[in-house]
Amino acid sequence: MKLNLTRPIVFFDLETTGLQVGNAHIVQLCFLKMNPDGSREVLTRLVRPVDSTGHTISIPAETTAVHGITDQMVAHEPSFKQQAEEFLSFIGEADLAGYNSNKFDVPLLVEEFLRAGFPFSLKERRLVDVQNIFHKMEQRTLKAAYKFYCGKELENAHSADADTMATYEVLVAQIERYAGIDYEDRNGKVSQPVVNDISALSQFSSNAQWADLVGHIGFDSQHHEVFNFGKHKGERLVDIFTKEPSYYDWIMKAEFPLSTKQVVEEVMDRMKKDKIEQLKMKFEGKASKK
Repeated sequence: MKLNLTRPIVFFDLETTGLQVGNAHIVQLCFLKMNPDGSREVLTRLVRPVDSTGHTISIPAETTAVHGITDQMVAHEPSFKQQAEEFLSFIGEADLAGYNSNKFDVPLLVEEFLRAGFPFSLKERRLVDVQNIFHKMEQRTLKAAYKFYCGKELENAHSADADTMATYEVLVAQIERYAGIDYEDRNGKVSQPVVNDISALSQFSSNAQWADLVGHIGFDSQHHEVFNFGKHKGERLVDIFTKEPSYYDWIMKAEFPLSTKQVVEEVMDRMKKDKIEQLKMKFEGKASKK
């Protein structure tokens, strides 16, 4: 089906150094311009991320693990500022579309243009976020899941007994529906994880990248605990607590969930034990020399 266009629309996606618009930088972008006459144009570029002084920003290892773009791959590429005029010319007066673009890609694209000294107005542009359409049309509520998997309407929704029974029926239906169905994860590994086994279902449905229950603390590619919030987002807890011990005290006194504080306390206890072991080994080493 051909899109009904009155002016061009640019579909685009960004690969970045991080997930916070305020400090993330683009390392790769792709623009697909669809024109009203049905023709299309594609522009794909690598971008060397730089700070306000023009110095290259290193791409975090945990981010490279997701999109595969390394410091070496962008080392000799032009910065966003050096390519900004080309990007502006390509986009022109087009509307914009993407996946989760209204929350991340569009704000970051505008941010990069502003950093480069090129105003980029959205006032006359229409923004289409495919993820929002997906989530609104295919709702992820228990009521929607019950209708999708069980083919029945959920009566008395939001009453504990009805919701509990419906959840049980949905799980049974999921096991039956996805028996023998392949699932491919972000690393390209293919498996058939939805089986009639609670251990397997627990592993598949868990948030494996979270160290706590709510996602304030995550794991990096080496499975070290890292912050998922605040000024130290993406940094390891052990590194921050070593150079800024007061940050630990602030977390423990602030209104974080107890499950988060428990993980933070476990990290601090581990650091203290490691320090004691290091001192013990140092002392024993000195004693053996005597």
